[in-house]
Parts: sequence; C-alpha cells; structure tokens
Amino acid sequence: MENNGKSGSFSGAFDRLVCEDDGSVDEDFLYSNQEKQQVSMSMVKPASSCSQHSVLVVSLTVLAVILLAIDIGLGVYYNELTSEQRALLDINSELAKLQQKYNTVIKNRDEMKQQLEREIKEQQRTQWELQHQSRRTNSYEQLISKAQMEIATLKSYIPMVEEGCRRCLPGWNFLDSMCYFFAFSLAQRQWNDARNFCKKYGGNLATVDTYEKNEVMHRLISHYADPTRHYFQNAFWIGLTDIDNEGDWKWMNGQRLIEGYWNDGEPNNNNNEDCAGVFPKDHLHFKSWNDFPCSTHLRWICEMEPRVTEASPS
Repeated sequence: MENNGKSGSFSGAFDRLVCEDDGSVDEDFLYSNQEKQQVSMSMVKPASSCSQHSVLVVSLTVLAVILLAIDIGLGVYYNELTSEQRALLDINSELAKLQQKYNTVIKNRDEMKQQLEREIKEQQRTQWELQHQSRRTNSYEQLISKAQMEIATLKSYIPMVEEGCRRCLPGWNFLDSMCYFFAFSLAQRQWNDARNFCKKYGGNLATVDTYEKNEVMHRLISHYADPTRHYFQNAFWIGLTDIDNEGDWKWMNGQRLIEGYWNDGEPNNNNNEDCAGVFPKDHLHFKSWNDFPCSTHLRWICEMEPRVTEASPS
C-alpha cells in the first residue's frame, strides 16, 4: 500500500515535476526554439533571398529582352508596313496620273479621229470636184476640137460652095472639078431610084475612083451622120455595081473597079448584094465601103459635069 502510496506519490510528484518542468521547459524550450529559429532564419534568409532575387532579375531581364525583341520586331514590321503603304499610295498616285494621261490621250485620239474623218470627207469631196472638173474640161476640149474641125471643114467648103454657085446647080457642091449632090435631107431610096434621081438632073451616081475623092466624101457624110443610128442607115449609094456579072464591079461609065475601099470581109454578096455604098467609119475612110442588096433604102451621092462659065471681061 505504502509502495502504492509511494508510487502514487512518486507518480504524482513525477507528474508535477513534469508539469512544472513542462511549464518551465516549455517556456525555455519555446524561447530557445524561437531563438534558434531566429538564429537559423537569420542565418538562412540572406542566402535564399539572394537566390530568389537573382532568379527574378534573370526572369525580368529575359522578359525585357523578349519585350525588346518584340518591340523591335513590331517596329521593323511597322516600318515595313508603313513603307509598303507609302509605296502603295505612291503607286495609286501614279496610277491616277497614268489614268488621267490615258483619258487625255483617248480624248485626243477621238478628236483626231473625228478630224481625220472630216478631212477624208473633205478630200473625197475635193477629189470628186476635181474629177468633175476634169470631165468637164475634157468635154470642153472635145467640143473645142470638134468646133475647130467643123470650122476647118466649113472653110474647106467655102471654095467648093463658091465654085458650086458658079459651076453647079443650087444644092450641089463643086469638088475635084465635078459637081456633087449629097441627099442629106431627102428620104432614103433604093439604088435604081437614087440613080434615076441623079439622071433627072443630068448626072449619075457618083464615081469614087481616087483616094482623095473617097476621103473628102467620107469626111462629109461623117460630119452629118447620126451616131445613134446603125451604120447602114448613115450609108450613101455610089455608082458601083456587079449586077451584070457577080464579082465584076463596074462604075456607071463602064469602067472596072481598080482600087476599092471595102470594109473588112466585104464585098461578101450576102443576100444577093450587088450594089455598093459608102458609110462613115471612125475616120477609116479607106475601109468605108460595103455591098448591099440593091433594094435597100439608103441616101445617095450624085455626080455631074460642071457648067461652063463665061470668062470675065478683061
């Protein structure tokens, strides 16, 4: 019991000791721990702070470098973008200028085209007027040439008419020492009727036996020919026939034809053509004869000896 009491008192004393010790020990221990902690913190804290500060500085430095790189990149990009924009603006400005110049050129081209069209029309009108004047000039020249020829022909007729008045019947012309009548204004007749007309006035159908005589007669009938009529309607009977013997052409005085002035292919005796006539043929008097059927109605040329005139008193 005592043991138990002792032990109980010992345990209680031990408990009290422990409790007391705990109280004192706790304070001392806590104090001691706090000091140790402070000592340890004071001893450990500067090293840890330096490490964290270094990491922070490095991080900030890297971040600053990154930001600087980004800023530089953005600056470069902005500068490049600004240069491209300026270049684009310059290009647009140049395009606007070129467009304006192009519009001006197009406008000038259209105006020049219109001017060219007006000039072409004016040139065409001038060319037409020139051609018209040229035609009129040619026509006038032809009229002048024809008038000059007619004047020359009339002048050549003057001696013939003067002599005809003295040596030939009225309406007859004196030519190559003979009197000739050209039936210009009378109705056309057959060959025999025309011959009878000539014989009525003491003559006969004309004998054209020389080159000169044929030329003068051809010139006369050509001057009075109607160009709108067929050639044989402007033809004249002459005193040449082969009615007695085919192919044996003779004049009214019985003389055989020596030299004729036949057209190409004539005489051909087509449809029993036994009488000869002279017709105008484009100044080709040496090809101005044709044979016709004697029943054909043509004009005619008469020939007669001139009258003997008395000599003028001396």
